Formats: sequence, C-alpha cells, structure tokens
Amino acid sequence: MTAGAIPLFVNPVAGRGRAGKKCRSIIALLGAAGIEVEKIESRGVGDMEDQVLARSRAGSAAIIVVGGDGSVHEAVNGILGSGESTTLGLVPVGTGNDFAKACDIPLDWQEACRLLASRLASGHGGKPVDAGKMNDRYFANGAGIGFDAKINRIASRYRLPIGDLVYLLAVFEGICDGVITPSVRMRFDGREINGPVTLANISNGPWIGGMFHIAPGARNDDGQFDLVYADPVSRWRVFGLLPKLMRGSHYGERDIHTAAVSRFELQSDIALPSHLDGEVQPLQSNFRIELLRGALSVI
Repeated sequence: MTAGAIPLFVNPVAGRGRAGKKCRSIIALLGAAGIEVEKIESRGVGDMEDQVLARSRAGSAAIIVVGGDGSVHEAVNGILGSGESTTLGLVPVGTGNDFAKACDIPLDWQEACRLLASRLASGHGGKPVDAGKMNDRYFANGAGIGFDAKINRIASRYRLPIGDLVYLLAVFEGICDGVITPSVRMRFDGREINGPVTLANISNGPWIGGMFHIAPGARNDDGQFDLVYADPVSRWRVFGLLPKLMRGSHYGERDIHTAAVSRFELQSDIALPSHLDGEVQPLQSNFRIELLRGALSVI
C-alpha cells in the first residue's frame, strides 16, 4: 500500500485553522516513518470531495485526510460516489472529531500519525465500517433532523477559537430562539410514528458536536444505526437534558426514545433543518436514510 506517494488531502481551515498549521509537521512525521505523500489542498467547500472522487476513480488504493468531520464527510462522499474501494486514513485535527472517536483513532495528531504510518507500512488493509445515505448524500458518523440540526446550523456561523464549546454556545442561542417541534411521520423497520418531535438523530457513531454523547452504544461496524428521537420538550426541559446528553445518561428519560434501525424515513409538512456529519444540509421535508453495511474501509 505504500508503493508510490499517497494522496494527502488537507482542509487548511479545519479545526479553526489547525489543519493548515500542522500539515507540514504531519507530512514530515509520516515521511520519517517511510510514508511518502502528495499534498492536495482543498480550495473551498466541495473541492476536497471532487478531488477525492477523481483520485478514487483513477485507482488510488488509499488516501489520507487531514481535517475534521467536515473533511471526512467530503472524502466519504468522494470515495462512495466513485464506486471504488479506496481506503481512508485520517489525521484528526478538526473541532469535534466525532468520526475519529468512533473509529478509535487517537485525537493527538502525532499519535494518530505514528499509528497510521505503522499500519500503512505493514500493509494494513483497513477495517470495514458502516456508512449511510440520506437522499442523495452519504455520511460517515450520523444524520440529524430537527433541533440538533438547528443547533449545528447556528454553530457553523461561529468563528470563535473555543473548540467544542461552539456547540454548547449554539445550544444556548438555539434554546433562546425557540425549540422547534414539527409534526412528522416517521417510519423505521416496520414501525410508523406520527406526531410532533423535537429531534431525530440517526447515529452511526456515539458522539455528535464533539461533546454530546448522543448514542452511547452506537458502533460503526455493527450493521445498524442507533435512532434517538425526542418528544416535544420545553426550553427548561432542554436545559435539564443537556448535561445528560453530554454524559450519555439520557437513555430511559420519559421523552427520549431509541431503536436500532437499518432504514429510516421522515416526512414533514414544513421544511426542516438537517445535518450530515455536522455539515449543514438544505432545508427539506422528506428524508430517506439507509444503512450501507461495511461500505467504508478505514486504516
């Protein structure tokens, strides 16, 4: 797998600019371990996806991504959109790094580099992990519809160098602005539920927003999603649930429901906010989500 230079894709603005600052050191550390890479810098939103798609179609056996969950999201859409079996290596330097956590990739960039180099040098073929598809977009870590997506939309506007705390700050702003509780129809694995909800989160990994343990039991290699949805709640109830969501102790609460699913559909009379891997999606009212078992290979 180490024959020839491995494409290394970097989003220089990931992690509030950490990816760009660390990239030279990352390349040097990989090089010292005998891993030759070709640096390819993203020029804007969607550019990494296009370049990964092209390299995957051209036959790249593996790529490396230096960035966070947004970079992973673009790379995964490039790989899965190509129909090829390109293996994904990751050096996490983003804000939340939820996908890295789900894959047990060290969050310390130096440790992640050393582990990645060791696996590449040994011919590690990559671990198969599940992915998902919502309508026409792929995702690696999870999909959110409703209030959590509204929070994500708010957080995406912040440019404060405070790491995961941007999501907590966005929660407070979102609560003050109002908790959305649209009436929806949900269908999953033979069940149908009609009525208002606060949010529906389809988790492939256990974390969202870096600090929220939304689905503590979720694993991205178990052939199922963990669905978490919430009944309509008040502002004060959100405040009460917040620390439990951060600890992962919200399961069993009267207004929190969970299920293991492989397919999920949601329809609403109004357009709703949604996110994939933390990336803001266009407002829409129809969502069809399916599990892609073992679709990704991660070093």
